[in-house]
Amino acid sequence: MKSSPANRSRDIERQAGYLCPEHCAPPPPRTQSADDMWFIRDGCGIVCGVITWMLVFYAEFVVVFVMLLPAKNVVYSIINGALFNGLAFLALASHFKAMCTDPGAVPKGNATKEFIESLQLKPGQVVYKCPKCCSIKPDRAHHCSVCKRCIKKMDHHCPWVNNCVGENNQKYFVLFTMYIALISLHSLMMVAFHFVFCFEEDWSKCSSFSPPATVILLILLCFEGLLFLIFTSVMFGTQVHSICNDETGIEQLKKEERRWAKRSKWMNMKVVFGHPFSVAWLSPFATPDHGKANLYQYVV
Repeated sequence: MKSSPANRSRDIERQAGYLCPEHCAPPPPRTQSADDMWFIRDGCGIVCGVITWMLVFYAEFVVVFVMLLPAKNVVYSIINGALFNGLAFLALASHFKAMCTDPGAVPKGNATKEFIESLQLKPGQVVYKCPKCCSIKPDRAHHCSVCKRCIKKMDHHCPWVNNCVGENNQKYFVLFTMYIALISLHSLMMVAFHFVFCFEEDWSKCSSFSPPATVILLILLCFEGLLFLIFTSVMFGTQVHSICNDETGIEQLKKEERRWAKRSKWMNMKVVFGHPFSVAWLSPFATPDHGKANLYQYVV
C-alpha cells in the first residue's frame, strides 16, 4: 500500500538521522524552580483572562445587589446567594489553575547531541525533533506558536485561559467550562424569577436601583448568561467527548494515525481527573492522582 506524500514526509521527520543536533544550542540554565508559577506573557490571552474575571464579577454584582439583597424572602436570598457564589468561586479557581498550571511543556532546547546520546536509542528506533523549539518531541506532543513550546497531549490553545489545554491542566479547563455553564444557567433562572416578581409588584420595590437601570442590568446579565451558557456547554461537551475517546482536538483535526492502545471511556476519564473516582474530580484544588491509570499505552 502506497503512503501519501504527507505520510512520507512525516516518516522522514521521524528518522534519527534528520535530527541535526548540531543546529541546537545547549538549553539555557534553569533559573526557576519546579514550584514556580507557569504564566504565558501573551497580550491577547491576558486581556481575555481579565475580561473573563470582569464578566464573572459583573454577574456577581447584579445577582447580589440587584436581585438577592432587595428580595423579601431571606431564605431564598441566602440559598441562592450561597449557591451562586460557591459556583462562581469554583469557576474562578478552575480558571486560575488552568491558566497557571504547566500544561505539559517539553523541556526547551534539549535536542542536543549529548542528550540524544544519553537516550541510548536502539537501532531503528525513531524520535521526533521539533524544529521550532529544538526539543525532542514525545509522542502525542505538538508545538504551540503562542506558548512557544511543545505541549504533551495538546488539545488546543485557549486565549480565555491564556494557556494551552494539555496533559496537566485539562481537568481544570473542563471544570472551568462546567462551573461557568452552571452559574450562567443559575443566573438566567434567577433573572426569570426576578422579572416575574417585578411584574407582579411595584418595580421600585424589587430593586434598590431605579427601574430603567434595573432592566438594563438584568438584560445585560441575560445576554452574558445566555452567551456563556451556550459557549461553555459546547466546550464542556467537546472536551468530555475528546477525553472519552482519548483523542485530542489537534489529533482529530489532523486525522493522525492512532498508535496508542484503546482504553475504556471510564479509564480515559480517570487518566484526566484522577484514579480512583472521588469527589476530588470536582475540585480545582485537587491534583489528579493517576494511580493505575496509565497515561501512555502504545500499540507496538
